[in-house]
Amino acid sequence: ETPWRGAGVAIPMFSVRSECDLGVGEFLDLKLLVDWAVASGFHLVQLLPINDTSVHRMWWDSYPYSSLSVFALHPLYLRVQALSKNIPKEIKEEIEKAKQQLDLKDVDYEATMAAKLSIAKKIFDLEKDAILNSSSFKEFFAENEGWLKPYAAFCFLRDFFETSDRTQWGCFAHYSEDKLEKLVSKESLHYEIICFQYYIQYHLHLQLSEAAEYARKKRVVLKGDLPIGVDRNSVDTWVYPNLFRMNTSTGAPPDYFDKNGQNWGFPTYNWEEMSKDNYGWWRARLTQMAKYFTAYRIDHILGFFRIWELPDHAATGLVGKFRPSIPLSQEELEREGIWDFNRLSRPYIRQGLLQQKFGAAWAFVATTFLNEYEKNCYEFKEDCNTEKKVVSKLKSCAESSLLLESEDKLRRTLFDLLQNIVLIQDPEDPRKFYPRFNLEDTSSFKDLDDKSKNVLKRLYYDYYFHRQENLWRENALKTLPVLLNSSDMLACGEDLGLIPSCVHPVMQELGLVGLRIQRMPNEPGLEFGIPSQYSYMTVCAPSCHDCSTLRAWWEEDEDRRLRYFKNVVESDELPPDRCTPEVAHFVIRQHVEAPSMLAIFPLQDLLALKEEYTTRPATEETINDPTNPKHYWRYRVHATLESLNKDTELKTIIKDLVRWGGRSFPPDETEVSSSSASGSNSDKERLASSMEKISLPSK
Repeated sequence: ETPWRGAGVAIPMFSVRSECDLGVGEFLDLKLLVDWAVASGFHLVQLLPINDTSVHRMWWDSYPYSSLSVFALHPLYLRVQALSKNIPKEIKEEIEKAKQQLDLKDVDYEATMAAKLSIAKKIFDLEKDAILNSSSFKEFFAENEGWLKPYAAFCFLRDFFETSDRTQWGCFAHYSEDKLEKLVSKESLHYEIICFQYYIQYHLHLQLSEAAEYARKKRVVLKGDLPIGVDRNSVDTWVYPNLFRMNTSTGAPPDYFDKNGQNWGFPTYNWEEMSKDNYGWWRARLTQMAKYFTAYRIDHILGFFRIWELPDHAATGLVGKFRPSIPLSQEELEREGIWDFNRLSRPYIRQGLLQQKFGAAWAFVATTFLNEYEKNCYEFKEDCNTEKKVVSKLKSCAESSLLLESEDKLRRTLFDLLQNIVLIQDPEDPRKFYPRFNLEDTSSFKDLDDKSKNVLKRLYYDYYFHRQENLWRENALKTLPVLLNSSDMLACGEDLGLIPSCVHPVMQELGLVGLRIQRMPNEPGLEFGIPSQYSYMTVCAPSCHDCSTLRAWWEEDEDRRLRYFKNVVESDELPPDRCTPEVAHFVIRQHVEAPSMLAIFPLQDLLALKEEYTTRPATEETINDPTNPKHYWRYRVHATLESLNKDTELKTIIKDLVRWGGRSFPPDETEVSSSSASGSNSDKERLASSMEKISLPSK
């Protein structure tokens, strides 16, 4: 009758700040975060992915979803002070100096990685023999050598050749067991470099295991994150190239996050090949995660139904197709009176369009980038007929000062021309076609006759919203149960974006928990979700790492703020310009009262409950900008965990909210007397008086 409901906090590992850390949050900081969670009434701490992403060896690697290895942990989160009990005085001084230099507003990814690896190497040199010969290390190595040896070899080759692009590695470009054994052999000249990678992974395992065990003892769930993709230049694509479609790229079609779609750059999966050993690679990933986590978020769960697949020459995410999907065949199109496939599948570029887009500069653009193949009809030259080729050519033009306007603006307009198509021809089968997303927006479509327009509109709707449903359902029912049966972790699916109608029934059938973000409602026609109507099998949250925080969202759009106040708060008064603690309290209270199994709040949104934590500009608290593929993931909470643990007022405000919402919370050793999940009368009286400024509408 009253199913269990809990609450939690979400924060990336790198965003945490403590008095002990060196420039970035560290695994051992999780113990302090768990203490704060318990005192605030939270049963759960959610992190972003924590796997090694060191592909480029620069700040681009701050992107936590682009794994170098799906098994290795990130050296960024290592606490170097905990590597040994016998650290010499000069190294301790070096650590203290680095701590002071890196105690910055945001993460300095490159400087932090360099400092940690340099210090760790010095400690390793002092005690490598003792550690590598210990029974504890030998046990770790025996349990993990299947992924650990290829990972260490890959890191050595990346550093030796100064690139992760294995096509530059000569005879090591293609992986084999024989080559691996030679690379990691004890007789090799570089064996110590290989062992250093083992050593780092061993200590990361010890430190995260210590934090995970601490969380379990405190009855706090650690929730991890399972990225949908791996980096194109990763250990996994080196060792298992047959599991990936290396000539493609993964992304998402246009949605709330980006109207032009997203291109993540990961190769798509070869599901047919993966099925041959019953998805062993996936099962191994989940088994590894379960060593540390009790729950996990499946990033972009829609990818297990179908993935948005782009050619590897694409730079944006717009001109893709779903895989798997039932295409429009040439025969089907011809039956409908559609026959001019060249006209529909090649960029539609006419002189009038060039004049409209480029004005007086159109002739220069035409001469530089295009060929006129018929009078007033143009096509791209061979050296710029894909998005990546355009980027490359613009760089050379910029260097030779040939550009008449900004490179960025010109690139966007040339991309518009390349994307001005109605049908996408299958590169593997020229008799198959896919309707270009939002094809009605193109001038290529607008210049067609009415009959062709009507036919293509109908086929477009059929392709995107009807004909694929059974195929996608069957695909998900093959793959998702393998994930779910690989561990005892609670699985939560990130089901945001363009959601096919088969998704929620399958998630319900499999017992998967969905995600609800109030500003991105699933229900058509709603601008704001209604938390009181969410189903139990959901996680609800006011924001997430892929969008602005509650404060920034509130303050960035006055008209939307007015609509929210009128329709959700049910008030005709003018809303405050700033996201005051009362506004934050109102929004958070809606979510703790929701029927959802879990209400999980970004730490930034919880800090908005107290004025003193809102001095930093709200926009600086955003973790990711999905429209920027080269975003620097570096946000750090200004307050240390030690200071948050001392802030009794904030913890009380949050715990009272959790109580008010009728949610379970872990026992707090500091509590003198226990109270029921729904809160005592005095709790409710105290809360009611604090809520007079902004009240909830009646349900």
